[in-house]
Amino acid sequence: MTPVVTSGTDQDIDGPEESADTGYYVYGVVKPGEGRLPEGLTGLDQQPVELVGSDTVAAVVGRIGLDRPPGRRAELVAHSEVLDALAATGPVVPIQFGSVMEDEASILDVLIAPNEDYFAVLLEELTGRVQFNLRASYHEHVVLAEVVAADPEIAELRERTRDLPEDAGYRDRVRLGELVARALEDKRAYDAAVLMDAVVPYVVDHVPREGAGIDQLLDVALLVDEERRAEFEEQLEGLAEAVHERIRLRLVGPVAPYDFVGGQ
Repeated sequence: MTPVVTSGTDQDIDGPEESADTGYYVYGVVKPGEGRLPEGLTGLDQQPVELVGSDTVAAVVGRIGLDRPPGRRAELVAHSEVLDALAATGPVVPIQFGSVMEDEASILDVLIAPNEDYFAVLLEELTGRVQFNLRASYHEHVVLAEVVAADPEIAELRERTRDLPEDAGYRDRVRLGELVARALEDKRAYDAAVLMDAVVPYVVDHVPREGAGIDQLLDVALLVDEERRAEFEEQLEGLAEAVHERIRLRLVGPVAPYDFVGGQ
């Protein structure tokens, strides 16, 4: 393995001198090459990013003080912005937020060398593909009206408890809550399946993401071939128009492929 160190700018190609109180914050792994880093790209603390790695794969890193633990929201935003900028220009394997290594030797010996083949294969699989995140949520008043209209018992309990004081009708309220929750669960399962049936033919892969809230319907990561991106986006626009009266669709991306890189 031939170590290479390059910078995102024309000056300071080898980076600043390493010192005992500074290390490297690791953003992700890419295929090295001319122009791989967007010009002027900076990360945490506005530090320029560099490539440290081999001729095959390289870590995207930036200088950070070893006595300053990352974890603030601003740092998470900077982490994501670097990865999304890299994803816009080529394949990238995101590394877990907060990953810090002491020096270039550690990056090469601990991160790159043992995983070089894995990273190379994964980067090849991600070439020409981008991640989008699709979130679907109900218009709450619409879906609750549907639930009430579809179940006479829910409608009767709702009418019975509507004007009662909060400390009255406890059992009826509990029963009503249980019935509504069950009906919403069934409705989510059905509607999510319908949405996914419309989307899956246009994607390479998909991974469900966690969501919460009474209006939450679907949250899924989608891996899309660049060659089919326009077709995919057109399908989503048509789908959004078809369901807009009861469901909101929000498509975010392209973003770094966080959900398609295993446990890194």
